[in-house]
Order: sequence, then C-alpha cells, then structure tokens
Amino acid sequence: MTRSRRPLRPLYRPDDPPRAERDIGRPGEFPFTRGVRRGGYRERLWTMRQYAGYAGAAASNRRYRALLEQGQTGLSVAFDLPTQIGYDSDHPFAAGEVGRVGVAIDSLDDMETLFSGIPLDRVSTSMTINATAAILVALYAAVARRQGTPPERIAGTVQNDILKEYAARGTWIFPPGPSMRLAGDVIEWCRRELPRFNPVSVSGYHMREAGCTAAQEVGFTLAAGLAYVGEAVARGLDVDHVAPRVSFFFNAHRDFLEEIAKFRAARRLWARLLRERFGSASPRAQMLRFHAQTAGSTLTAAEPEVNVVRTTLEALAAVLGGTQSLHTNALDEALGLPTSDTARLALRTQQVIAFESGVAATTDPLGGSWAVEALTDELEAEAEAWITQVDRLGGAAAAVESGFVQARIQEAAYAYQQDRDAGREVVVGVNRFAREGAGTPVEPFAIDPAEEAAQVEAVRRARASRDGVAAEAAVVEVRRVAAAGGNLMPPILEAVERRATVGEISDGLRAVFGEHRDG
Repeated sequence: MTRSRRPLRPLYRPDDPPRAERDIGRPGEFPFTRGVRRGGYRERLWTMRQYAGYAGAAASNRRYRALLEQGQTGLSVAFDLPTQIGYDSDHPFAAGEVGRVGVAIDSLDDMETLFSGIPLDRVSTSMTINATAAILVALYAAVARRQGTPPERIAGTVQNDILKEYAARGTWIFPPGPSMRLAGDVIEWCRRELPRFNPVSVSGYHMREAGCTAAQEVGFTLAAGLAYVGEAVARGLDVDHVAPRVSFFFNAHRDFLEEIAKFRAARRLWARLLRERFGSASPRAQMLRFHAQTAGSTLTAAEPEVNVVRTTLEALAAVLGGTQSLHTNALDEALGLPTSDTARLALRTQQVIAFESGVAATTDPLGGSWAVEALTDELEAEAEAWITQVDRLGGAAAAVESGFVQARIQEAAYAYQQDRDAGREVVVGVNRFAREGAGTPVEPFAIDPAEEAAQVEAVRRARASRDGVAAEAAVVEVRRVAAAGGNLMPPILEAVERRATVGEISDGLRAVFGEHRDG
C-alpha cells in the first residue's frame, strides 16, 4: 500500500497495463509519457535549483553566490512572509517575521542588492511568490534593465499560482476574482515583454505537503493549469503561444514507483487535455515541463541524518520521472532553515545522481516496466476523474471557492495520519526502529536578530531618499488602473522604478480589491 493508499500488486505481468503499448510513445513525442526531450538528460541535464533565502538581501546574495560557485545551475528565491502578503518590514504585522522563512524584499534597492554580482542574462531565476507576484516580477525586470539585460534574455519562473494558496498554503491577499485578474495580467504581460520567462508555475507541491494523494496532486494541479490557460485564451492569446511558458511544480514524495509513474501520468494527461480542450496544435505547447522538490513533510526531526537517505530516493524518483528542474531538501529542514553545510550536501546529492549514478545516460530507463506502466495508467485515470469532479463544480477557481479541494485534501491527510498513528505507515526512527534517548545532533541555523532591525531601517532609508511625490503618484496610478481595468503590470513596473515599496503598492491594490477572508 502506498502513502496514497494505492494497493501494489505482489507481481506485475505483461498484460497488466493494457494501454501501455498504445500510449507510451517515444520520448519527445506526443503524449510525452516518456519525457519531453528525445535524448532526455543526454541533451540537457535538469537545472539544479536550490531554494534559498533568509534575512536581508545582502545575506541571501552571499548564499546564492556560494551555491553558484559550488555548481548550482539556477537560483530559487524564497521570500519572507511579509513580502509574500504585501507588508513592508516596518509594518506592525511584520514584526517577528522579517527574514524568517525567506528573504525580505521591500523595494528596488533590496532587489538590486539581492542580485548584485549575479548577471541575469546568464542565470535562470525561480521566484516562489504568489499574491504579490506582479510586484516581484516588476522588480526583477527593473533590476535586469539596470544591469543592461535585454528583456528577451531574461529567463526564469514566477510561481504566480494563487489558486493553490486558497487550497493549501494561505498566503493570499485579495479575493479570488481580482487575484485571478492579477495572475492573468502577469501571464499576458510576460508573453509580450519577457518571452523567455515562465509567468506561472502551477503548484501541486503544497497540496501534497498538506496531505493530498498523488492522484489528487496531479488532478487538482492540472485543473488549475487549465484555469490559467483559460484565463489567457479568454484575453485573446493563442494557446500555442501561452502554454509553452506554463510550467508546473510537483512534490517528489516517498513512494518511489508511484512518484515516477505520477510524473509520467501528468505529462500524458496534460498533453491530451490541451489538445482536447483548447485545440492545441503545437507539440511544444503540449509538453508538460516541471520543477520538483523533495518532500518536506517526510523529513523528521528525530535522527535528521536519515533525511539524507529519504531525500536521495525522492530526488532519484524525480529524475527517473523526467523532471526539468530539482530542489533537494537539506537534512535539517525539519528543524529550521538549512545551514550552508547542509545546503551544500543537498546540492551534492543532485550532483552524485547526475554524474555518478548513470541514470542520466538513457531516457526514461523504467519505461516499459510492467509495474511502472500499470501505475501510470492508474494514476492518469484517477487524476482525470478528479478533474471531472472539478469541472462539474465550474472549474478550479469555483472548486476552491466552494471548499471542495480543501475538504478532499483534509480527508486524505486525516486518513494518512490515522495509518501513521496505527503503525500501518512506517516512519523509520519515529514509529519504528526508534532509538531511546536519541538526540538531535544537528545545530539548526539561527538568524541574527539584528537582521530584522537592519531591514526595518533599510526600508525607512529607502523611503527617505527617494522622490516621494513621484512614488506616491505612481501608486495612485496603480489604484486607478486597478479600478478602471487594464493590465496592471505597466503601472506596477513604473511604481517600482519610482521606488514605491511592496507594501505601498499592495496597499494601493487592497484599497480597490479588498482582502480575502477565509470561511
């Protein structure tokens, strides 16, 4: 029985996956079950993109540069909670949270410091930001402009998936309607202005962390993907121009075979959905490209060194499933932010898989496995059934607003917890093989309390040193466009160029859109 309560047969036979011969196809060809590139990792390795960020921009910049020097091939920015929900570091609501779970970004000054010495025409950056995604994309574009980077050379991804915030994560600001408008504005603007930038990364990761099953992760994530593509198409954009820049973010969880099959099923189902629902004619548009991160929820504070084994197996499943980008969690992340040493070991885990294991030498090495193909078929069918249920409720946005998605995640999480409490789900070192008196031999990373005070002072200096009249006028224009209609990205970009802060721009939007209240 898998973590998703999927029974595994004692033996798989050639006649178990009746659809495999018909649907499996070739790598790089529709329906992309076996991967999006004909040559797999022989053509191009996955991007090794370690998620990082803490304290102020200068501290995070040092961590990024160290990781790049050690062989990381892309950046992945974690933002602190105030930045995620649109408050400046000196706001009373931000007290105690500044720089805690990511880097604090208040203004263009901070964003320039964050990427100091990092040429944005040569580094691909992923930003995990949602409610304030439009503002952070504008800040990133402004920094690239100041570096002299042409817009067509800016590569990277912004998460910009507000639906999963309502479903599983909670860092929303505005009601669903205005939030979907903002997400669509980013997609539309990036299509025109940043052609190599992915304006949305549809995320199943957080729903899986909240407790959903593998099939629910695929079903609910692809349903959200259909909503974002539908938003773009409703604005008059061509599906075959938009879809190639829609990426996905999945969890690499503990059940090795099920996870490999999950990634293959997601690719096959997405390709078919784009053809059937939007009439996509471009194979490139039908390719599901995804980033994977190993599961934080499988890490344990007890015997944290064992987390290296868990993460290695999860990362290997993501690679065998054909990920384009990967983050491996550090062994101490059940205790706090990773240290520089544990972050380096997590990166080395990817490098060993890439360069020492041999699995990157052949495309889809488990393709044709009777077990993997049968599981792929089962997961595809179950995920499609979840999408059908979402469709009956009016689509992903309506399903989230009604609480349907949240309720299904909660049910799955409760069922798993019951299995774990009863010992049916084994967690090594926790509910079986636990060592009496075993301590935690890892010193968690600690942020200097002075960092918060320094960031508060920095945002106040930034306000004092700018042209306040110009910044205020720019925020007024953001409010005007928010009320009148039209794409908000141009006035937001002007506002950040005038050094308006994240909090000021967010407050301008709050004044027009209001705030979402759960329940």
